[in-house]
Amino acid sequence: MYDADNLYNDEEEYSGPSRSQKKRDMIALQKLAEKLMTLGPELIKKCGLPDYFIEEVRDAMAIKSHEAKRRKVQYIGKIMRDIDPQPLIDFLEDIETGNRADNLRFHALEQWRDRLVEGDFSVLDEILEKHPKADRQRISQLARNAKKEKENSKPSKSARALFKTLRELSE
Repeated sequence: MYDADNLYNDEEEYSGPSRSQKKRDMIALQKLAEKLMTLGPELIKKCGLPDYFIEEVRDAMAIKSHEAKRRKVQYIGKIMRDIDPQPLIDFLEDIETGNRADNLRFHALEQWRDRLVEGDFSVLDEILEKHPKADRQRISQLARNAKKEKENSKPSKSARALFKTLRELSE
């Protein structure tokens, strides 16, 4: 018999994510695969994913044809549905955060070097405060030499040596 009450019943059973949501999830996995493909082969090995998956990513990196690469990325996205993507997401975030931290550290070292070369030796106290084992005399000498080289328009051999010394201190 015809039941009018069931026809307009708003309480439907949950049958899982919609097709649109599944497609959004699939595209997100493909974008993760594309990000992974931008890394070097050594970094890909460190991502902690299964070997067969890493081989597929390496194969995709070797493909030159745009359409073939697109299909391969889709295939990698399909493989990723069976793998927990969270470790990969964490791995990629760690790489991006690490790169930012390295850039900030190098920028700070460059500022120290530039201030020393300009003759601002007050930064030397700052350096020695952060790195008590630093050789004050060597840093001062390199800074003076770099300043002379700059004034005489010579190659900045001492400035590079000063930066290298500062970098070694920070590591």
